[in-house]
Amino acid sequence: MTAQRLLIEGRVQRVGYRDWAVRTARQLGVTGWVRNLQDGRVEILADGDDGALDTFVERCREGPTMATVERVDTHPTELGNVKGFTKRFTA
Repeated sequence: MTAQRLLIEGRVQRVGYRDWAVRTARQLGVTGWVRNLQDGRVEILADGDDGALDTFVERCREGPTMATVERVDTHPTELGNVKGFTKRFTA
């Protein structure tokens, strides 16, 4: 299992990005969470097998239809034992 921290920049707030990320992660069997950041970015911590996580990261580069993703930074991280994929409050 691998865990990744994603920081997504662009027009990614108020376009349904978090709900889209939850649906996409659950479809792929990826666990973790997503939240908006005060600076306009979206942060995701995601964990899953390498294939599912790679697919999830690639889909995050596209996002939902209304989003305009300009940049996705990924960083390996520790996530711990998280069940499911949830939407968190803005940090």
